[in-house]
Amino acid sequence: MPAMAETGALVRLSVCYARPDAVFLEDVEVPAGTTIIGAIQASGLITAYPEVDPTTLRVGVYGKLKALDTVVRDGDRVEVYRVLTADPKTARRKRVQTTRKSGVREGQKWLRGGGSGGEGGQGA
Repeated sequence: MPAMAETGALVRLSVCYARPDAVFLEDVEVPAGTTIIGAIQASGLITAYPEVDPTTLRVGVYGKLKALDTVVRDGDRVEVYRVLTADPKTARRKRVQTTRKSGVREGQKWLRGGGSGGEGGQGA
């Protein structure tokens, strides 16, 4: 290991968490070798939002899922992800149904085809 790590080198990073009504974004400095869970604890996120439990929520760095024991690097943005409140397939299905009911041509095109294997390649 380099001598810097032994003398207490610091790593600068950001920890973020978003809710529909608020955003938590905190820049922190942690000792080199700190894991994601340590960075989250050092940021004060758990104090600010007690309902956040990083051991049950998914976490990542710049949009890539990571394990809690991943060592953070200088410049990382540690992200804590909320659980989905709606199933994406169900939400899309509801949007399509709403569009169909509105009578807009965009919503009607899905009612035309079916089994003939038309232009869209969306048979049966």
